Amino acid sequence: MNSVGEMERIRLKVQEDLDSITVINDEEVYRIIDKNIQKECRNTHISLKEKLSLRHDIFNSIRRLDVLEDFIEDQDISEIMVNGIHSIFYEKGGRIIESDKSFSSRERLEDIIQKIVAKANRTVNTASPIQDARLEDGSRVNVVLAPVAINGPILTIRRFPRDPVDDKRLLEYGALSPEILLFLKKMVTARYNILISGSTGAGKTTMLNVLSGYIPENERIITIEDSAELQIRGIKNIVRLEARSSNVEGCKEISIRDLIRSSLRMRPDRIIVGEVRGAEAIDMLQAFNVGQDGSLSTIHANSAKDALSRLETMMLMSSDIPLTAIRKQMASGIDLIIQLGRLRDKSRRLLEIIEVEGMEEGDIKTKRLYSFREEAERDGKIYGSFIKEEELSYRDKLKRAGIEL
Repeated sequence: MNSVGEMERIRLKVQEDLDSITVINDEEVYRIIDKNIQKECRNTHISLKEKLSLRHDIFNSIRRLDVLEDFIEDQDISEIMVNGIHSIFYEKGGRIIESDKSFSSRERLEDIIQKIVAKANRTVNTASPIQDARLEDGSRVNVVLAPVAINGPILTIRRFPRDPVDDKRLLEYGALSPEILLFLKKMVTARYNILISGSTGAGKTTMLNVLSGYIPENERIITIEDSAELQIRGIKNIVRLEARSSNVEGCKEISIRDLIRSSLRMRPDRIIVGEVRGAEAIDMLQAFNVGQDGSLSTIHANSAKDALSRLETMMLMSSDIPLTAIRKQMASGIDLIIQLGRLRDKSRRLLEIIEVEGMEEGDIKTKRLYSFREEAERDGKIYGSFIKEEELSYRDKLKRAGIEL
C-alpha cells in the first residue's frame, strides 16, 4: 500500500464529504474519516495499527497542520525546519535530525503555510514571499516562498515550551550563577535599562521572559514585538502590541517604530521591545531616555560591544543624527548589556554582562562586570565558572529604589 498516495486519496474524499456539512466538529470529522477508510480499504489488507495511523494522519491533515502536527505535539522539539515537500528536519535535545515524513504535494505544503499565516492575520504570496507569523501556542514562524526560495516553500518554526523556562530552570541548566541572577533581579527591580544580546538560538527571548518576571506587579507594561511571542506572567496591567505588514487588501503597514511612538502615549511604566533590528532602534533609545526606566529589549550580536556597534549602525543608516549625538543617546539610555551564547556543546550560557558607563573622548565607555570562563571539556560537555570582574559604577537607581547591592 502506497501510504502517501492512499492517504491523499482518502483525504480528498473526506474533504468532499465535509464540504457538504455546515457545522463540523472533531467527532464528525473522525466519523467521516473512519467511513472512508473502511470503504477504500475494503479490498486491501491493512492492519488495525495501519488504519489507526492513517486515521491520525488524515485528521491532522484536515484539522491540524498535517505532518507537522506530530512535531508540534512533541514538547522536546525546539525547532522544525521544512525545506520543501520532501525535506523536513527538526532539532531535539540540541541535535538536528532528518525526518522521514514528507508532504504529499507542494500545494499541500502551501495550504498549510496559508493556514498558519492567515490565523496570525498575515499575508504571504509570490508578490510578498517572506513573512513572519506565529502559531496559537506562541511558536515563532518564518515563511519564504518562490521565487525567493528555490528549493520549494520554506517553513521554519521556533518552538517555545508550554511552561516558560523560569529562573530556577536557568540555574539547573547552568546558564548563569545564583549571584548573577540575584544581581539581575536587583537591576530590573531598580529600573535599569537592559539590552539582551546574542546569536540566533542563544536564549534571548527566554532571558527576556525571566527578567520580565522581576518587574513589580503593580506597574503598567507595554510589550512591542514583530511577532508576539513573549510569555510575561504576573503582570495584570499589560498591553501587548504586534507589528503588521501591509497587504494587497489595502491594510497599511504598522511598524515597530509606529508602535513605540504610540506606546509613549499609553502611560507606560516600562516598555519591552522584543527585538530591535532596524530603524526602530532610534525610537527605542528615545523611549529609554525619556522616563521609561527599566525598559528591556534584545538584539542580535556576537558580543556585548558588537551590540553597541550594531545599534549605532542601525541608527546611522536610518537617520541624519550625528554620530556623537547617537553615541550620547546610547550611553545615557542603556545601563547594562547581557551577552548570551550557544556553546559548541549546544548549551546556552550567559557569557558576559557589561555596564555602559558613559562617554569618554567621543567613544562609549564600558566595563565588564561578569563573564563566563571555560575551564574544561569532558565527554563533549563544556565546564566553566562565572567570574565577577568589576563592581557596578552607576548606583543611583539602586539608591532611589532603596536596594543594596
